Amino acid sequence: MKYLHTMVRVTDIDESLSFYAELGLRELRRFDNDAGRFTLVFLAAPGDDDAQVELTYNWDPEKLEGGRNFGHLAYAVDDIYALCQSLMDAGITINRPPRDGRMAFVRSPDGISVELLQKGEALSPAEPWSTMPNIGEW
Repeated sequence: MKYLHTMVRVTDIDESLSFYAELGLRELRRFDNDAGRFTLVFLAAPGDDDAQVELTYNWDPEKLEGGRNFGHLAYAVDDIYALCQSLMDAGITINRPPRDGRMAFVRSPDGISVELLQKGEALSPAEPWSTMPNIGEW
């Protein structure tokens, strides 16, 4: 058995691709199905093509709920503070800041929780992260 991908439904493919690009994921392939009226976009972190996220965009409008009950995606990152700052600079809310220098959570435009984990040892606690409160759900 081999892990292939995790699928999440999205309501705005461009907004979602922008979000996941800010996280550092890149598009591997895309499949448009005219008969089924959907688009699949497969993403992966650089150097880790085996761990993919499949964005499923249904062309006909639908209301998506319950992103939190999906669970979450998780990615190890080189510098959690630098990535969180970059995400904030791009207008993305850090729902659970990396107060411990180890873990943070953000949410996609469709409410999917994304956990960011510092590779290796946790970074030393630093401001503004160590005193930053949680925002919303994560």
